[in-house]
Amino acid sequence: MSTKGEIRQQTKSQVRVPKRYSVIMHNDDYTPMDFVVQVLMEIFNKRKEEAVMLMMMVHKGGKAVVGMYSYDIALTKIRLVTALAEEEGYPFRLTVEEQR
Repeated sequence: MSTKGEIRQQTKSQVRVPKRYSVIMHNDDYTPMDFVVQVLMEIFNKRKEEAVMLMMMVHKGGKAVVGMYSYDIALTKIRLVTALAEEEGYPFRLTVEEQR
């Protein structure tokens, strides 16, 4: 109930779900399979079996989606993996792609 002189205003808030982005790993001839499995487990929180399966998809198919995240999280994971790869001297490449 409103009292005399009080103004009430209704507002509608609309919560939008953030867009999702795929992190894609690309195959190369230099990065060891063990390194790929390690980053899948440590950075992308995959179990060993899933990490091995994804690594083989990258190896055989040339690339694979390894996770879907908000844009900032996807970029952060790519930066972490890229930094680890550079420390080891690997040209490992990951990209991000917006989901439609």
